[in-house]
Parts: sequence; structure tokens; C-alpha cells
Amino acid sequence: MPSLKSIKKRISSVKNTRQITKAMKMVSAAKLRRAQENVVAARPYATKLAEVLGRLAASVPADCSPLLQRREGASKALLVVVTSDRGLCGGFNANLCKAADRFVKERKSDYAELKIMTLGRKGYDFLKNRHGVWKNHANIQSNLTFQTAVVLAQEIIEGYLAEEYDEVHVLYNEFRSVMSQEITFTQLLPVTPPASEAEETVPREYIYEPGQGELLAELLPKHIEVQIFKTLLESVAGEHGARMTAMDSASKNATEMIGKLTLIYNRARQAAITKELMEIISGAESVKG
Repeated sequence: MPSLKSIKKRISSVKNTRQITKAMKMVSAAKLRRAQENVVAARPYATKLAEVLGRLAASVPADCSPLLQRREGASKALLVVVTSDRGLCGGFNANLCKAADRFVKERKSDYAELKIMTLGRKGYDFLKNRHGVWKNHANIQSNLTFQTAVVLAQEIIEGYLAEEYDEVHVLYNEFRSVMSQEITFTQLLPVTPPASEAEETVPREYIYEPGQGELLAELLPKHIEVQIFKTLLESVAGEHGARMTAMDSASKNATEMIGKLTLIYNRARQAAITKELMEIISGAESVKG
């Protein structure tokens, strides 16, 4: 049985760990509230923009914009993997990285070249030695703004127009609830407008100013910027939710461990006291004899 001193030291260590996990849970809870509000605010705008884009794209030929046109014999693709920069958030990063690993292994034969861009240090650390990472952007989610998404969108669009890749896919965690994040896979380029709702009995006619082509040229880059921004917001909210859940579980486990160690400590202390008493009694009996 370990000594009383070592057990007491371990109890103190677990208590310090519990104090840290509780603090991290509180910090994540505070950040989650704001991140969740940002996600809820961004979703309607992104959905409505996609709807407007879908109506507009349905009335113009696909070849009117290179961002809409599917390239025949697409042989090059870009996979954008969105993870967090920090750990201690349960399976948030591990599950996403495994999904990215499966995608690369399953789809690599479909392309002559498959490039990987990571947004977040955890995805870069996981994929760099397995499949290689073409580009990495770290520490962009800690102080996320719409301008960050604009810069990323411009970089991706420029590479697409320069035919560095023919398709762009995004893999990220979509925020569902504090305890649930869904791994989501979407195609960013070429832009695929969402299918319109049921056909209207009386088709509507829209007047576009200055024109459909000009409006589409303005909306398509904006649509990509909004989708990237929404993706980053979903990932940030999911990260805080996962970390809050993980730290809550860690705090509970620490409390249970402290209880078990305290019980072991009391038993060891009682055994030590009993042993001392037996020695005292034995010594007293020997003196009497």
C-alpha cells in the first residue's frame, strides 16, 4: 500500500486538476454563449443568400461564370479541413481528422492531385505526416471576423480561377447543441445553387438591375465568403461546446477520484493508527511481564 504522504500528495494534485477543469468549463461556457449567438445570427443570412443565388442561377446559363461551371474531367481537388487550434475538447478534432483521413484514402484515386488546406493547428498536426498539407492557417479562430473569411475566400477563389484545383470541398463540425456537433461535408466550388422549392403555380418574374450577369458576378464571391464565415462560426461554437462538455466530465471524474483516494487515505491512516496502538499495547504487556 502506498504511503500516506504519497496518497495525500496525489489527492492534492487531483484537486488542482479539478480546479483547472472547472475554470476551463466556465470560460468555454461564457465563450459558447456568444459563439452560439453568432451562429444563430449568421444562418438565416447564409440561407437567404443561397436562396437568392439559386433563383438567379436558375435563370442564366452555367457558363456565365467560371465559379458555376463544372469542368469536364476534373482531376484536381482541394479539401479544406476546419479544426481548432487547441485541444482538451473531447473527440471534436479527433473525429473530424479521422473523417478527413477516410476521405483522402477513399477519394485519392478519383483525382490526379488532391491538395489539403487546414484551418486550425490540430488538423495540420494530424494530416501533415499522413498525407501532406498544402497550406495551413492557424490562430484565425481565436479572434474571428468577417474579414478573415473574406481573405480566405479570395485565396481559394484565386486558386480556383488559376486552375490550381477543379473542385473545393470543406469538412467541418456543424454546431447542433452543447453536447452534439455533426461532421459536415460540403462542396464549395464550383458553386451548386440549392434546389428551388416546389414549383410555384404562378411563376414570378424578377427585374434585375444592373443585370443578371453583373449581379451574379457580385453575389458568387459574396456567397463563398459568407459560407466560409458561417463554417468558421459553426466550428468555433462546436469547439466551445465540446470543450465545455469534456471539462465538465473531467471535473466529475476528478471528484470521483478524490473520493476514492480519500477513502484509501482514511483506511491507510486507520491501519497505521491501529498498528501503532498494537505496538504500544504489546510494549506495555511486555513491561508488565
